[in-house]
Amino acid sequence: MNGPADPDDETLVASALRGDDQAFAVLAGRHKRKIFGMAARFFDNPSDREDLAQEVFIKAWRALGTYRAGAPFEHWLSRIAIRACYDALRKSRRQPPTAPIEAAAAALSETTNASARDLIHSGLARLSPPERLVLTLLELEGHSVREISQATGWSEANVKVRAFRARSALKHILESRHE
Repeated sequence: MNGPADPDDETLVASALRGDDQAFAVLAGRHKRKIFGMAARFFDNPSDREDLAQEVFIKAWRALGTYRAGAPFEHWLSRIAIRACYDALRKSRRQPPTAPIEAAAAALSETTNASARDLIHSGLARLSPPERLVLTLLELEGHSVREISQATGWSEANVKVRAFRARSALKHILESRHE
């Protein structure tokens, strides 16, 4: 939280735009936890999370001039992070998986929360990038349809359709493991 002497995000953005690198460093430090938390929802590997967070802040630095004063900086930064996560998911989808998905299938017979979480995560990993993005934002991050629409540029109807299809795909993936 900002203390009484701490400048708000808007003031820091203005300072950064005037060339004050330290102001941007304060902004990054202030929002680092949220960005890493978001990255953790999409990527298991700490190195991937670190790379993604770094990419988000580089993109934010380069696009700082597009920030609209008066709008919450956190929302603007979240849109950049969501797009970066989506891009990274699409890129990783083109590369062969580094860990076998079947490893999570053994968790099916176990009833612990950790097993269920592993199974769901494994199922999410098999979804397409748009499906994984919409389910992660909607179900795991708790974003509204409107927020997802604004962050991705998809219409609200499109978000709802994608969410429905993603849930169906995940259900099919999980049921096929049970057979």
